[in-house]
Amino acid sequence: MYVADSRGTSAPAVTPEPQAVAPGTSPGRRAALAPTVLALGTVSLITDVSSEMVTAVLPLYLVAGLGLSPLGFGLLDGLYNGISALVRLTGGHLGDRLGRHKALAGLGYGLSALCKPLLLLAHTLPAIGAVLALDRTGKGLRTAPRDALISLAAAPSDRGRAFGVHRAMDTAGALIGPILAFLILRGAADGYDAVFTVSACVAALGVLVLVLFVPGRRTEPAPGADPVSLRASLGLLGRRDLRRISLCALLLGLCTVSDAFLFLLLQHATGIADRWFALLPLGTAAAFFLLALPLGRLADRIGRWRVFLGGHLALLLAYGLLLAGGQHVQHPVLPYAVLLLHGGFYAATDGVLMAAAAGAVPEEHRGGGLALVQTGQALARFAASLGFGAAWTVWGPRPALAVAAVLLAAAAAACARLRPADTPAAEARAD
Repeated sequence: MYVADSRGTSAPAVTPEPQAVAPGTSPGRRAALAPTVLALGTVSLITDVSSEMVTAVLPLYLVAGLGLSPLGFGLLDGLYNGISALVRLTGGHLGDRLGRHKALAGLGYGLSALCKPLLLLAHTLPAIGAVLALDRTGKGLRTAPRDALISLAAAPSDRGRAFGVHRAMDTAGALIGPILAFLILRGAADGYDAVFTVSACVAALGVLVLVLFVPGRRTEPAPGADPVSLRASLGLLGRRDLRRISLCALLLGLCTVSDAFLFLLLQHATGIADRWFALLPLGTAAAFFLLALPLGRLADRIGRWRVFLGGHLALLLAYGLLLAGGQHVQHPVLPYAVLLLHGGFYAATDGVLMAAAAGAVPEEHRGGGLALVQTGQALARFAASLGFGAAWTVWGPRPALAVAAVLLAAAAAACARLRPADTPAAEARAD
């Protein structure tokens, strides 16, 4: 990492940053990614430690501690994701229009950091919902500008690896966060408040790293490019590949059970004790961390869409294992297999989807274009949380999961026929 130039000098267009070369390697052989990618990865690592400390304990705290019903939790979980979706377009568009992706990302990280100490004051469902809504507003503002910075810093043929490295570093934080939450809950007298306090301190550190180490260069549209506007950003859906990518992300998102529900399903299927519940996200994060970079490299070689669809097949298999497991089945392999597949799903889809979408969007609209895809996916998952929570309440967990599995299989089959041009060479030409 390096200290950013705070003056934010303008340039006609952003070119990929030179790749660092390790001592003893030839200049033609890349040994490391652009410093911007590594700096943003560090910010995400620290921030995810903070976020996952809260996320790891929140479902159990709300359902077991406050007595929230599955339908009520579905509403809150949907709000948690839906608010983020509604502001992602704003963050992506403003980053493009102002040419200041770092500033928008910093505002988003700052809002999320502010929410952590507010959780200490929120002890009712409406108050907790308001704090979570503000937290998701911050996440929505930062996500598209951050991913735009990554895509602009990396060469087109190397975007899968760049997003893989970033997601791996991000997930390293997701590994550490639940462990800290678990240790704090075991050792502190007032465990939940202690988790929220430590989380607030870590979040503040992440904002500081962003300010000091992420470059703050301003970007300008290339000569002759369409002016940046909200209408122009929405008009990107007229591009066939981006339209197909957005449609598939939406369809598959409608069939994706949220993390919190999946962990509750796993506890229901295996009878895992409450004291171990906070460690379940750790298994998903470990698999994500180990597989993000290899699958990102694989996507660069064989096509990002193939890897993206393969990730959803892994999720479908996880659903199948949960359905086959029954209720309170004492099978030692089942939790590990489900969490491995769940982490593999994220490794094959999260950064890979952004790498695929980046190749279908011009540089001057990169933030808005990525936000379109992210917004459609997040809104779909918002609807999925509401629907799954209602289905669980009315039918029970197993029938609800069976319906989700059937819908996911149908959506994956449809998206296999709608595949865009996703070869690295084609994406390089699109830029």
